[in-house]
Amino acid sequence: MSEKLPGWKELTAGGVIEKAGNASEYETGSWRVRRPILDRNKCTSCLICWVFCPDSSILLEEGKVSGIDLDHCKGCGICARECPLKDKAIVMQLESECEST
Repeated sequence: MSEKLPGWKELTAGGVIEKAGNASEYETGSWRVRRPILDRNKCTSCLICWVFCPDSSILLEEGKVSGIDLDHCKGCGICARECPLKDKAIVMQLESECEST
């Protein structure tokens, strides 16, 4: 189609990925609205949250969940939703409520 539609604008390319595997170089945790809160007393380290986390933000030590990388967690809540425990080991809390804690 050589004709441009009414209102058409030329835009610069967005979301350019200059090299593969560079996500860890960017701290994206400031995008969060909700923060995952891990209760280590409830966690059984089944690792389901680790498998499903799209940001690789679930931290492991010696094969057990040791925390959450808040510098990269975007607060999607998948970890909390996928936790199989009836009384969830991960709950989502508003980021604004976490700042004072």
